[in-house]
Amino acid sequence: MPREKFQTLTEQMFYILICLQNECCGIDIMEMVKKMTDGRVNVGPGTLYNLLEQFNDEQIIRFTKTIGKKRSYILTDKGRQLLEKEYNRLLQLTNDYQKYAKGE
Repeated sequence: MPREKFQTLTEQMFYILICLQNECCGIDIMEMVKKMTDGRVNVGPGTLYNLLEQFNDEQIIRFTKTIGKKRSYILTDKGRQLLEKEYNRLLQLTNDYQKYAKGE
């Protein structure tokens, strides 16, 4: 059975969705991710625009407007639910680490 698309998110996906809680365009997303992660996570234009297209196709985000060449997007309710689900999954991972790897 094939794995459900976006069942879990990569770091780039996760940070892109965090950025899109507020309307923004691609260049803003790239800058915000870099700033949020102190440069640890880089989202290049190829990756970004591919993911934006996939997210839009899956109705995780929606296109809002175009100004010049800049296209802006924002999370949908489905996107917010996906982001929250991933956040909770990551919390569970860290809780499991604390419980089992740290010997608590």
